[in-house]
Amino acid sequence: MNFSLEEHIIAHLKNGDKQAINLLYENYADALFGVIKKVISDDDLAQDVLQETLIKVWKKGKSYNPDKAKLFTWLYRIAYNSAIDKIRSVNNKSKKEVQIEDSNVYKLTTNSLNEDVLDIKKHLNTLDLKYQVVVNALFFEGMTQQEASEELEIPLGTIKSRLKIALRELKKIYNP
Repeated sequence: MNFSLEEHIIAHLKNGDKQAINLLYENYADALFGVIKKVISDDDLAQDVLQETLIKVWKKGKSYNPDKAKLFTWLYRIAYNSAIDKIRSVNNKSKKEVQIEDSNVYKLTTNSLNEDVLDIKKHLNTLDLKYQVVVNALFFEGMTQQEASEELEIPLGTIKSRLKIALRELKKIYNP
């Protein structure tokens, strides 16, 4: 029985064999780099995303289902989503950089603090566990929605829905 290159790579992925990364790199790195470069113009950042993509693929290899998508399609999606996530992460970090002279951190008085907000974790415990887990991952562990989806093994759409519901429920507590 002769295996195609794709079947050979899939077999290595399914077995968690590190040889899979080498085969993926040799056969798909250029194409995946091209996919990433459509999203990220910086070569160094794109190389980082390529490495992250290959590691994600290897870690998720056992879950790959050839009935759902061809190998390259699956790789393409992971590379593209990783590139989008990286751009969002870089943009979020640059937006969060604090300009000391523009900051009002040192001007806060105790009167300006909303006492209810300080105990958000207590209020979070009033939500169903499935919502708590999502809010914790996104707000307290700093994950992106994509990272939370992968880490919690919950579809991305479900992450977004649970976040929306959780925020709506918390809004009822803080803004009755």
